Amino acid sequence: MQLAQNVRRSAQLYPDQPALIEGDVRYSWRQFAERVARLAGGLQGLGLAPGDRVAMLADNSHRYVEFFFATFWAGGIAVPINTRWAEPEVRFALDDCGARILIADQPHAEAAAAQRAGGARIEQLVLAADRDVSAPADWLHWEDLACSAAIEDAGRGFEDVACLFYTGGTTGRSKGVMLTHANLVTNSLTAMLNMDIRAGTVHLHVSPLFHMAGGARLFSVTLAGGTHVVIPKFEIEPFLAAIERERVNITIIVPTMLNRLMQHPDLERRDLSSLKLLSYGASPMPAALLQRALERLPGVRFLQSYGMTELSPVATVLTPEFHTFEGPNAGFTASAGRPVYNADVAIRDPDGKRLPPGEIGEVCVRGPMVMKGYWNQPELTAEVLRDGWMHTGDGGYMDERGFLYVVDRIKDMIVTGGENVYSAEVEDAIYAHPAVAECAVIGIPSDQWGEVVHAEVVLKTGTDVTEAELLAHCKARIAGFKCPRSIHIHDGELPKSGAGKILKTELRAPFWRDRQRAVN
Repeated sequence: MQLAQNVRRSAQLYPDQPALIEGDVRYSWRQFAERVARLAGGLQGLGLAPGDRVAMLADNSHRYVEFFFATFWAGGIAVPINTRWAEPEVRFALDDCGARILIADQPHAEAAAAQRAGGARIEQLVLAADRDVSAPADWLHWEDLACSAAIEDAGRGFEDVACLFYTGGTTGRSKGVMLTHANLVTNSLTAMLNMDIRAGTVHLHVSPLFHMAGGARLFSVTLAGGTHVVIPKFEIEPFLAAIERERVNITIIVPTMLNRLMQHPDLERRDLSSLKLLSYGASPMPAALLQRALERLPGVRFLQSYGMTELSPVATVLTPEFHTFEGPNAGFTASAGRPVYNADVAIRDPDGKRLPPGEIGEVCVRGPMVMKGYWNQPELTAEVLRDGWMHTGDGGYMDERGFLYVVDRIKDMIVTGGENVYSAEVEDAIYAHPAVAECAVIGIPSDQWGEVVHAEVVLKTGTDVTEAELLAHCKARIAGFKCPRSIHIHDGELPKSGAGKILKTELRAPFWRDRQRAVN
């Protein structure tokens, strides 16, 4: 239950096997462990003490993998920052966690510098780049840290916090999810069992490592002693080329990525024979897209994971044998699968009573994968961690065979292109415009993104503002993927309950009519 120890173990058992590959950069497990120990020494040389936070603002790279494990080795807490956030969102996360060190790659160096110039309490900026890229005068260079004297592992593990992954907030305030070493190793063991991850596995990291869904695979592949292959982001040609060149076995994607892949006209001409498993999550796979993928990738198995950052992140999986539309295992592709080996998943009513198969209630999970809590938010932690259960905020039911079906969201959240967007965050941004009297943000169905953000707005009397002006206003405050794709300006009031609460169910109804569930 110590993440740094997993590096030592793999270096001990597989010293000359490939550990980390990005383009021409190739490190064996021995070399990777040596770099991690030296980078950890560099971080401690900057004054990093046990439990101090180290943040990273960057695209995927081999240095992002090193960042996690060097931070653990040095005794710190890793804080990956979403590169798609607007400047105020980044500022909040940095200030909230109190990060002392911020690491940024070249594409995000200007944004990182702006954070410190704008008042973020960052003591040291570090440029994660090749040696031939010079760091600004008041920055350190990642490769200089890698030349530090190696240190012994700080020995943190078990219930010590390893990572803070920030997610959106139901109150408009982002939440730092505290995941412990035990949480992440527990999830790693589950992933190894379900996906047959082992020492010979070659895993392609294409999903953003600042997301828990992508980041979690770093820990399972390291524990197994497999090989990490990293590309900066999802682009069709680099993605296919990496699979061909490195003989990749497994990767994780979101359905929007698969949709783009299925539009590739020459897919069948590419050598994807090494690819054995495509794992997906973040949103359900449309049946038509899955059928097309099964036809065009006949040698590839599919596996769906359901969960959330707070669950490290997996609670249930739909295993490959149920990704079929024929035979005795057909009919389950609309489900989120069945509980993983160490998860107790139950459907509970508002009083905490476990409901029988077929009845809809809140999806609740307990087990060693459940987070320690939210950073600096004890009240919210107590709200979601009750009676030993994590209350997910998702509405669903389980059938007689233990398959979970998610049918609605109790929490006010939208999942668009694999990103979680909390309505309150978007509403806070819209309400900041002086012309807005009231607004409500909802998710509406989208064939491309699963759901998209939609806003219903009422203006103050005597004011006038266009949809384009409201959108520009939002983009200055929140990430682009959180901004509304459509805005409807009402002539009158929004529908309300007797207590004066806006009735979002009425606003959603026209968009979701004739659909089996109110999420996509």
